[in-house]
Amino acid sequence: MHHTATAHINLAALNHNLQRVKSLAQGSAVLAMIKANAYGHGLLRVANALQDADAFGVARIDEALQLFRYHSDKNIVVMAGFQDADELQRMAAFGLVPVVHTLQQVELLEQISVTKAVTVWLKIDTGMHRLGFSPEEAGQAYERLSQCPHVAKPITTFTHFAEADELEHPKTKQQLNIFNQTVKWPGPKSLANSAGIIAWPQSHADWVRPGIMLYGASPFPERLAFEFDLQPVMTLSSELIAIHDFHQGDEIGYGGTWVCPSDIRMGVAAVGYGDGYPRHAKNGTPVLVDNVMCTLAGRVSMDLITIDLSNHPRAKVGDCVVLWGEGLPIEKVALCANTIAYELLCHVTPRVRFLES
Repeated sequence: MHHTATAHINLAALNHNLQRVKSLAQGSAVLAMIKANAYGHGLLRVANALQDADAFGVARIDEALQLFRYHSDKNIVVMAGFQDADELQRMAAFGLVPVVHTLQQVELLEQISVTKAVTVWLKIDTGMHRLGFSPEEAGQAYERLSQCPHVAKPITTFTHFAEADELEHPKTKQQLNIFNQTVKWPGPKSLANSAGIIAWPQSHADWVRPGIMLYGASPFPERLAFEFDLQPVMTLSSELIAIHDFHQGDEIGYGGTWVCPSDIRMGVAAVGYGDGYPRHAKNGTPVLVDNVMCTLAGRVSMDLITIDLSNHPRAKVGDCVVLWGEGLPIEKVALCANTIAYELLCHVTPRVRFLES
């Protein structure tokens, strides 16, 4: 017995989800977002599997350089762009595609001396108010980039939705209108993240940028991934390492936050917040024990959780415990931990054993 948490990565599910993207956004090229270690799934593992993607998107230059060593044939878009002339030179040398979102970056591109023109993506802030040129600044930025001899043509223009996961919220339509009213120049366009791909077909444009849906999780807080024919890529599991009988009134775990309502069997599984399982998961969070739905009972520890086995009288030491993934939607666990699936996936720690199939 390994007595350790394991993350099983289903590469067939990953490719199934990519094909779902392609079927939903027919005619759009796919920039597969594999930033943050591919949302916790393994940067190179995921990149190797997503050969049908048209390009890869990462957040930072260090991720891009790591990826370039093995996938120099793909365009790699760096969403944070470059911070100084040194980073720009490195990106140019390796053929990386920086996002341009400040006038200082435009100035650096005007001043740089390179042997090959740099392909760039121009970001417009249509309402996210994080990175990007305002609609008033965007035209000037595009004109300067288009006249720059060191910038390859065409230039892709894009924006990012702030509330596409809230289907009744007017913000996405507002952002679409602002983008369409602002961008009158030629060149490829990109607007749709995962929520946009699924729910806002008018946003598909030339490029779509799937992230969370590639990994088989829903971008919508109240909807489950299987409703959109998405399959979980990561199944986080461990095993029962002990079973105990406790009496009514016994307190379980740190702080005694769960009190036995009656005589009860309690299982102990080898997983905790040291593996990335959320410490703030509530009592009653679903846990799958040998394919039987049980619930968390007591505070999550660094290495262990305790599970109410009332629903599973035949449970035994060594039984598989699924924390999320196949048979247990990660969205349900995230809801019980007051967080989102993105965070759970990204927080899986290095001590978890990764297996792929």
